[in-house]
Amino acid sequence: MSDEFKQAALDYHAKPRPGKISVEITKPTETSGDLTLAYSPGVAEPVREIAREPELAYRFTSKGNLVAVISDGTAILGLGNLGALASKPVMEGKGILFKRFAGIDVFDIEVEAESSQAFIDTVRRIHVTFGGINLEDIKAPECFEIERILKEQCDIPVFHDDQHGTAIVVCAGLINALELQKKKIEDIVVVCVGAGAAGVASIKLMIELGVRRENILMLDRKGVIHSRRDDLNQYKAAFANETDKRTLADAVVDADVFIGVSGPDMLTADMVASMAPNPIVFALANPDPEIRPELAHTVRKDLIIATGRSDYPNQVNNVLGFPYIFRGALDVRASAINETMKLAAVHAIAGLVREPVPEVVLNAYGGDALSFGPDYIIPKPNDPRLLGAVSAAVAQAAVDSGVARKGYPSHYPLKTVDDIFPEI
Repeated sequence: MSDEFKQAALDYHAKPRPGKISVEITKPTETSGDLTLAYSPGVAEPVREIAREPELAYRFTSKGNLVAVISDGTAILGLGNLGALASKPVMEGKGILFKRFAGIDVFDIEVEAESSQAFIDTVRRIHVTFGGINLEDIKAPECFEIERILKEQCDIPVFHDDQHGTAIVVCAGLINALELQKKKIEDIVVVCVGAGAAGVASIKLMIELGVRRENILMLDRKGVIHSRRDDLNQYKAAFANETDKRTLADAVVDADVFIGVSGPDMLTADMVASMAPNPIVFALANPDPEIRPELAHTVRKDLIIATGRSDYPNQVNNVLGFPYIFRGALDVRASAINETMKLAAVHAIAGLVREPVPEVVLNAYGGDALSFGPDYIIPKPNDPRLLGAVSAAVAQAAVDSGVARKGYPSHYPLKTVDDIFPEI
């Protein structure tokens, strides 16, 4: 990054007031009467009601539209373990995305925890404050156990976006790419480089969609994860296959799909050339992908490629999923975000590219036409239809799968964030 960009980023976060989010007041506070209702003595009335019936917290407080974005700072973006405090700009940024795209309020919480158990205990003790919990930037393999235990101990949705948000958007793009490349999901060979949170969750969700476990090769820093390795944790061992392939160059030969959630320039042009006909490459390392699209296209004209960058077609971006997944979950008061809801989100996101693209999206991308094809396999992040389509699909899936404590909202599907709180 240039010195000019670095300074612009620092100025953005520092001026005119530090940080990116604040708390807003939602009720009148101008008169003494307003204040007696807002605090003492009026506040005692909802306190008594909630003590009598805890579910009334959703009526009288912001709990039902409030998500905690929580990190321990052990895996901040691609920067690594820089500590809880250093993660705060990212958590505030996540708050912006929740609010901007789905009207959800956020408290960002950075936890200095000496162990996974200490982190779990902290989150469990404060979870009653919130309608949902978004875990963020927690390193693997600890993140898997942290999420599993918190899902067991909390009665609200707990969602690690680095895992499931990535997986949902990857799978949405994959469904469409497979259709264009005329490949059946049960037949494809998948190579995934990166066995951390995003890689493991993406492969798990692909298996739910129909990819055969025996057709998957996953790689970590030591190479192919195979059944004769004795250095695998339980999460990697679940994907160990019997194979003689040891390197990425070995693994990608005749592969249909490459998923990269690792680091820059891992995939060479020769490797892409060795893949099966009509290959699919998701090179998602940020800011520098495993291979740049212009290089990949020099060796394969039959290629579909996606990255995590906004300056290339087919940007795989978690913002296509998590704001709307939480929106749907909150609005039916779901106790969890389960596999049924994740798959519903996959299909809702995937389906939007087959519909006419709104003018506002076209204008944001220079006015060029967009239609379902190799350069448009997933919606653009600013597509306003995502709010209605994904939140509705997730809410319905929550109702159908039995984790919703309210029925499907009568004001759905949403068209804008102004529709979130209908007139009572």
